[in-house]
Amino acid sequence: MEGDPDLQFLLKGGDLLKVLSPSWKKTRFLRLQDDCKTMWRESKKTFKSCQTFPVADIQEVRMGRQSEGLKKNAEEQAECRCFSIVFKGRRKNLDLIASSEEESKQWIKSLQKLVSNVNNLNRMQTTEHWIFSCLRKADKNKDDKLSPSEVKSFLRLINIEMDDDYADMLFKKCDKSNSGYLDGEEIAHLYDLLTNREEIDVIYGEYAKTTGFMSADNLVGFLMKEQREKATLADAQKIIEKYEPDEQAKEKKLLSKDGFLMYLHNVEAMILNPEHSEVYQDMQQPLNHYFISSSHNTYLTEDQLKGPSSTEGYVRALLKGCRCVELDCWDGSDNEPVIYHGYTLTSKILFKDAIKAIKENAFKTSDYPVILSLENHCSLEQQVVMAQHMSSILGSALVTSPLGDNMPTNFPSPEELKGKFLIKGKRLQKLEATFANKAADADSVDVTEEEESNDESAEEEQKEKRKVAAFILRAPGPTLPTTTQSLCGTPAVRSVKTGIPI
Repeated sequence: MEGDPDLQFLLKGGDLLKVLSPSWKKTRFLRLQDDCKTMWRESKKTFKSCQTFPVADIQEVRMGRQSEGLKKNAEEQAECRCFSIVFKGRRKNLDLIASSEEESKQWIKSLQKLVSNVNNLNRMQTTEHWIFSCLRKADKNKDDKLSPSEVKSFLRLINIEMDDDYADMLFKKCDKSNSGYLDGEEIAHLYDLLTNREEIDVIYGEYAKTTGFMSADNLVGFLMKEQREKATLADAQKIIEKYEPDEQAKEKKLLSKDGFLMYLHNVEAMILNPEHSEVYQDMQQPLNHYFISSSHNTYLTEDQLKGPSSTEGYVRALLKGCRCVELDCWDGSDNEPVIYHGYTLTSKILFKDAIKAIKENAFKTSDYPVILSLENHCSLEQQVVMAQHMSSILGSALVTSPLGDNMPTNFPSPEELKGKFLIKGKRLQKLEATFANKAADADSVDVTEEEESNDESAEEEQKEKRKVAAFILRAPGPTLPTTTQSLCGTPAVRSVKTGIPI
């Protein structure tokens, strides 16, 4: 990206409004450091003059008021000036507001280009960036030199457990100038000593039978015998063309040791069967034939006792490919159900906000169905509200009845349920009863006007009850399991209070 105007914009940096609450909005200066891998932002904390974070830690850059923080804390009029930096892992989003719409678009465009560039680095480039970052962290006084203690710190950062005496021996071996520190070529020599792989030298020597280089034929032998791949001469020639750094060797269709190392550092050399990088399994089997990636207490972003609940938990889980998320539902104020870890100090989020977040992010990573696992503690009144929210927000994508017209004998397959939402919970009535009611309606005979009038109010009442039942919700109460299987593959249960299947 050298000379790129978007990169130059980030290197120059600028002031942005950091948002934490409706009343906490403060100006912070943000810019890309000269290493082009670390973002620096000003901090007003007493003992912290600046804060940095690696570009590699950025998951995505979201335009507008899409994050939970900006939806709550930024005015709707500022929509075009807002954006969020979303981090990998559990780190909180960085919610920002630019001074103008044009500036916001420039920040978003430049950051997205930088993140894309970093994410598209090959394995060797990624490793080099990581090593360079560890070197910078180990260099405590930032003098571009490594003392013996800084070398030991560097070894710990790159996960090398080494005896102090051996580390001192390596230091002395690399300190050719006898200055008491390493710099420049001496640090490079230390890196070479640490990364030397004798077993690779042996393997390369065994197959490099053409004047000390691997020919395409030699490489095919290595791929078939050592890697157990189905390789052809054409495959070997493509590898040489792609990874060999020496142009003269490349012209002769030869692979040097450096080219061989570059290939081994690439994803193509991984033991994963490349055919399995996409979905290759039979996805036409019943849903209960599959393991399903599931999340517990999805709404929690920290601990389970007093940590915050957030819709961001659902966003992150779904973007990672999770297909079953949990919603612990409780009665809230203003007749709006809430989600939180019951009987704890965790914060609460609105049920409808969670459903909106799920709808927006459900199928960005996978088209296969998303299961909403409801732990329902709500009253009947607020269960109706839950049903209304799911119906209005999820629309036709919400499965509320079997896909066919007849009583199903198996679960639908993941392929049939692509783009659909399923509710996992306990029913107010068994599925068989629903089909029995339909059959009874179809077989009913004509009735007199008087009978029709008498039954009208009762029928309306039954319709209302069925609306709630269709969403698989229940009132809280003790239950006992039976051996009957429900549609969701979990044991059906009967209420101890009523004996009605739910």
